[in-house]
Amino acid sequence: MAPFQFIKRHSPFNSKLGKTLPVFAVTPAHIEIGAIEATALEWARKSGFKADNGSVLLVPSADGALGGALFGLGKNPAVNPFMTGHLARTLPEGEWHVETAPLTANRIALGFGLGSYRFETYLKPKPHGATLLIPKDANATDIKRQIAGVFLARDLINTPTNDMGPNALEKVFRDLAEHYEAKVSVISGDDLLKKNFPLIHAVGRAAAEAPRLLEMRWGEKGAPKVTLVGKGVCFDTGGLDIKPSSSMLLMKKDMGGAANVLGLALMIMDAHLKVDLRVLVPVVENSIAGNAFRPGDIYRSRKGLTVQIDNTDAEGRLILADALAYADEDKPDLLIDMATLTGAARVALGPDLPPFFTDDEDLAHELADSALENDDPLWRLPLYAGYETDLSTKIADLTNAPSGGMAGAITAALFLKRFVTETDSWVHFDIFGWSPKDRPHAPLGGEAQAIRAIYHHIRKRVK
Repeated sequence: MAPFQFIKRHSPFNSKLGKTLPVFAVTPAHIEIGAIEATALEWARKSGFKADNGSVLLVPSADGALGGALFGLGKNPAVNPFMTGHLARTLPEGEWHVETAPLTANRIALGFGLGSYRFETYLKPKPHGATLLIPKDANATDIKRQIAGVFLARDLINTPTNDMGPNALEKVFRDLAEHYEAKVSVISGDDLLKKNFPLIHAVGRAAAEAPRLLEMRWGEKGAPKVTLVGKGVCFDTGGLDIKPSSSMLLMKKDMGGAANVLGLALMIMDAHLKVDLRVLVPVVENSIAGNAFRPGDIYRSRKGLTVQIDNTDAEGRLILADALAYADEDKPDLLIDMATLTGAARVALGPDLPPFFTDDEDLAHELADSALENDDPLWRLPLYAGYETDLSTKIADLTNAPSGGMAGAITAALFLKRFVTETDSWVHFDIFGWSPKDRPHAPLGGEAQAIRAIYHHIRKRVK
């Protein structure tokens, strides 16, 4: 069964062994010592090709037709192991294979596949472009699986809210579950109050489309319990503490946690990992209306803790609080939440390096190792107990927005931690979900972050 795809697209790969054009991926040293095919070497030297990072030189054949291409990796190919993504956007249309490269077969194929991504739902589609033969030493099935998960996350984030509101996100959730024969249940609207999810209801009740909690179950009973929780704020105006217009421009991506969790769930289910998988996505739109929740309101959460609303723009942690409390009741072996939660995380680590928070030392080290092994960058930040007092308020158990604005990513993580009391292995990822500029493997726009590293960690964990 092919991996689930939200937007149907042309495959970046081909299978025409013996009928494809060669790409010689080289460093400057290869040109200097002549360590490539003679015809390509002669053309490179005549053309002054220096093999600079990302440079491409088309090479003619003896009869003047296109005979192949040279691809420059620069002096240190390890700086960007997915540089081959640049080929997907620069090679002319046709079938290609990589003849030589100081990169692993998996990196060659994964980089090319990730770099082939296009979001053309609202544009006239361009020609398909180049396709690549996956090297024989690569794990083709797993590469396609990872690319499908990344593309699903990117597609969901890139789709504007008029086409990706709560109803539409629920449909994709159901379609993904149906593809992998998973079970789905949904609690929506005022039923959230009846089922004791008051924070999810409060945040989303002012929107035209009802707030809801999506739940998916898949896998083997008795296998290790893995629960994924993703923040699904389809659009965030900031609520009554309204954002300035410039800060609202990218708020379609505020469901990036949900998008990444679904991409990760796709990988897990497609690989048939021996887990008891549960996916929880609280879905809301943080809108403004007469019934919007207000600064100063106090709500009793599912956990029983009371929360004072000191900023309606700190809504993501509220819906996650109810979802995490619900997840925690099942005592999973591994509980993961992902959210586009704080600007403080971006200030600390920038857009490309997501922080994660956990008190499980073994889990922290294993995730860091997986991030390095799979070139999916992560960085651990501390759950520093000294900042717990910042969450205090005189007339409720917690505030959702500590004053002062310092250590915002840490205090948000500490807030969430208060709702996870039964699970030993919990980790929170504060992702950006967006690539602010074109990179070889990641065009500007919605981005999957951390899910390849997490997938490989879970895969190793259950073995």
